[in-house]
Amino acid sequence: MDIQEILAFAALAVALAFLIKKFFFKKKKSDKNCGSGDCGCS
Repeated sequence: MDIQEILAFAALAVALAFLIKKFFFKKKKSDKNCGSGDCGCS
């Protein structure tokens, strides 16, 4: 296995980890400050 394959698999692993974290581990945010639209929770 050469260095290019190792880097490709590492990039794939990082991308998959990011997607899994983004879609399956959402933080529960309170909606009390989200009415004005400036809190960034949309």
